[in-house]
Amino acid sequence: MHIMEGFLPPAWCAFWFAVFIPFFIYGLLNMRKIVQKNPESKMLLALSGAFIFILSALKLPSVTGSTSHPTGVGIGTLFFGPSVISVLGTICLLFQALLLAHGGLSTLGANAFSMAVVGPFVGYGIYKLARKVNLSQSVSIFLCAALADLATYLTTSIQLGVVFPDAGLGVFGTIVKFMGIFCLTQIPIAIAEGLLTVVMYNLIAEYMPHAQLKGGTN
Repeated sequence: MHIMEGFLPPAWCAFWFAVFIPFFIYGLLNMRKIVQKNPESKMLLALSGAFIFILSALKLPSVTGSTSHPTGVGIGTLFFGPSVISVLGTICLLFQALLLAHGGLSTLGANAFSMAVVGPFVGYGIYKLARKVNLSQSVSIFLCAALADLATYLTTSIQLGVVFPDAGLGVFGTIVKFMGIFCLTQIPIAIAEGLLTVVMYNLIAEYMPHAQLKGGTN
């Protein structure tokens, strides 16, 4: 992450756009409902988008054609649910591709699916599960952000492994190979992102006391 421009064959670019677009449309509809119901949420939406943009722009070289970085999707997922992040994350990825040469337009569907769809949905599910088993709110928030980060890179490993299978390893072996590069490199980054997200939530809770977590606080 982000997979660079021209790195994926056109057919795979089209495939990932086709998979991603329904989530984007659903996210747009949900975002419209949220804003109509509570216009004051625009500020928190903007803050969530800025958090994603800044963290995901901190690219660290990983392997040819890709980079490692935090994703920043945890905060927005916690406050608005995962579907909205399909919109916020895609906007961030689009601007990064156009202004920072980070990622690409042809690979936008693949990048958005891994970072703005899979990551948020996994993180949200983890948060709900953590609260259900009575883990503390801080631990639940940490797990949401950290595992959303790791889920993004697991998805990217699958995307690259399927397209560029090693003749000696096969598709599954190539995916595991990419996971060994991406996910091991990403563990300390995910931990740092989880801690930062907890700090960010505490600041929002202090200065915006009416903001409520989508997954509940009890």
